[in-house]
Amino acid sequence: MPSPISAKSIPATMGKTIYPEPYAALVKGRLKRKLGEYFGLTNFGVNLTHLNPGAISALAHNHSKQDEFILILEGTPTLVLGKEEFVLHPGDCYGFKAGTGIAHQLVNRSEGNVTYLEIGDRAVPRLRRDRTQGDEVEYLNDDLIARQKLIASREIYRTSFGGDNAFIFIVF
Repeated sequence: MPSPISAKSIPATMGKTIYPEPYAALVKGRLKRKLGEYFGLTNFGVNLTHLNPGAISALAHNHSKQDEFILILEGTPTLVLGKEEFVLHPGDCYGFKAGTGIAHQLVNRSEGNVTYLEIGDRAVPRLRRDRTQGDEVEYLNDDLIARQKLIASREIYRTSFGGDNAFIFIVF
């Protein structure tokens, strides 16, 4: 059992994503520490996420099955929620209910860093990823959809870019 530690001492990844280029470049200024994973939590995921100036949390998206929650700790990110925008401040929070079809993302348009907690549903057992099994993620502004399937102990993400073009992501 790990001892209590500073969240900042948990290993972080900068700009890691399943997005192909040119979308991957948009999250290069995102640093994510998977706090829940570090402690072996399986029912929900918790990430401590930092956005450098100009960075985004993700492409604007919505989930079919995964609820999400954010709590702003530092900085003033802009929450893009459907067609509306809200400037958030430390202590502000928001919950994203699955299945609403309302896309969301955080954008750091400020000159300072943004730090926030993100919490997501992990109620369905899975291998290594933070997605609820069978979740579909729509990226409406980018004509993109990701579908998760569990095949032969691997998670498969099929991502379509409009029309007949498609990319397959296999996560080992």
